[in-house]
Amino acid sequence: MRILQAIAGAPHGGAERFFERLVPALGRAGVEQRVLIRKDDRRARLLRAEGLEVHQLPFGGRFDFSTRRAFARHARAFKPDIVFTWMSRASAKAPASPSGEGRFVRIARLGGYYDLKYYRGCDYLVGDTQSIVDYLTSEGWPAEKAVYLPNFVDDAAGPPIPRKELYIPESAPILLGLGRLHTNKAFDVLLKALAQVPDAYLLLAGVGPEEAALEALATKLGIKPRVRFLGWRDDVPRLFATANLFVHPARHEPLGNVVIEAWAQGVPVVSTASQGPAVLIEDGVSGLLSPVDQADALAASIRRALADADLRRALAGAGRAVYEARYTERAVVAAYQAFFEKVLA
Repeated sequence: MRILQAIAGAPHGGAERFFERLVPALGRAGVEQRVLIRKDDRRARLLRAEGLEVHQLPFGGRFDFSTRRAFARHARAFKPDIVFTWMSRASAKAPASPSGEGRFVRIARLGGYYDLKYYRGCDYLVGDTQSIVDYLTSEGWPAEKAVYLPNFVDDAAGPPIPRKELYIPESAPILLGLGRLHTNKAFDVLLKALAQVPDAYLLLAGVGPEEAALEALATKLGIKPRVRFLGWRDDVPRLFATANLFVHPARHEPLGNVVIEAWAQGVPVVSTASQGPAVLIEDGVSGLLSPVDQADALAASIRRALADADLRRALAGAGRAVYEARYTERAVVAAYQAFFEKVLA
C-alpha cells in the first residue's frame, strides 16, 4: 500500500498534531508513504526522523500554481494507491486521478464543518467525529463515502514540573488549559471562572491571536499572579503530570483531542458541552460538563472537582478506560488500515 499524504497546516494545531502522530504510526505499521507539507523545518525534521520521505511545497493561495504542478509531479513519480489530504487547502491543490494507469483513490480528512466545494474531486471523506460525518451527509455527500475514523493520542508520561519553577505554592491546586489562544477555545471564560476559584493557579499553554487580550483580561480580573502563560509547549505530558485538573472551556470544538490526551494521562477533565466534548464525555462519569459560555457554571464544576479527591480519581479512571477502549494508537491505526484496504478492494 502506497499513500501520498499532504497537509498545508499551520505550525501548531490539533489536526497538525494528529498528522504528526498518524503518519509515523502508519509507517511503523508498514504503509509506504511520501509526505508533502507546507514549508516547516520543525515538522520536516520530526517526520524524517521517523524514516519518512518529506517534501516541502508552498501551499499558497489561489494564485499559487506551482504547488498544484509539484503535487501532480509527486503523484506521477510516487504512483500512490491513495492520495490522502488533510483539510481544505491541501485538498484543493491535489491532482485529479488519471482514468487509466496510475489511478489512485482520493481521500480527504476533515476535522471541522468545512465548505465541501474544496473536496469535489475526492472519492471519500473522513470525519474525526460522527457529527462531522452527519454534517457531510446532510450537505449531500454520499453516506457510503463518508467515514468516521477517530484520532489517537500518545500516553507516554512525563515527570511533573517542580512547583518552585512555576512559582506556585506546594498546597495550591493547579488547573491546566491547553490549546490555541483563539476565541473558539474560550479561554476568556476560563479566566473568568478562575476568578471564582481563589486558591487555584492556572497553567495556560498555547499561542494564538487572543494572547494579548487574555493577558489584559487576567490583569483586569486581578488574577494575573495566578496565571502562567506558557506559550507553545512540547512537554505536554509534563504539564498534565503537574496539574490536578484539566479544564477545556471551548465555545466551538468539533472533537477535543485535548480531552483524549487528558484521559490518556489519567487527569480528570472539566469541560464545556461544546460539540465534540459533549459527545466524548459522559457527564459525571468520564468528566464534568457545563454549558458553553457560562463562567459561573464552569467555576462551580471546577470547585466541585477540586473539593472531592474521590470524584477526581473516579473521573480520571473512567476517562482512562474510554481512552484504552477507543483511542489508542493500535486501535486507530488498525481502523485506518482496514478502511484503506476496503476502498482499494
